[in-house]
Amino acid sequence: MSDLQQWPCPTCEHDTDFEQPECIDGHTEDGGACPEWACTDCGTALVSGDVHRPAAVTLRHAA
Repeated sequence: MSDLQQWPCPTCEHDTDFEQPECIDGHTEDGGACPEWACTDCGTALVSGDVHRPAAVTLRHAA
């Protein structure tokens, strides 16, 4: 676990400490920071920084 940050937790509904679990997704392999944080009270996960959003996809159903 790394440094603690304090942010408002949407589940706890007040400011709580968040910590970074060990990164298993490879975010830190190039020296970057892992964007994932977890509330130390309830475990709610937050993602910080630049988030890549998937492109909108139109689904078609066969008739």
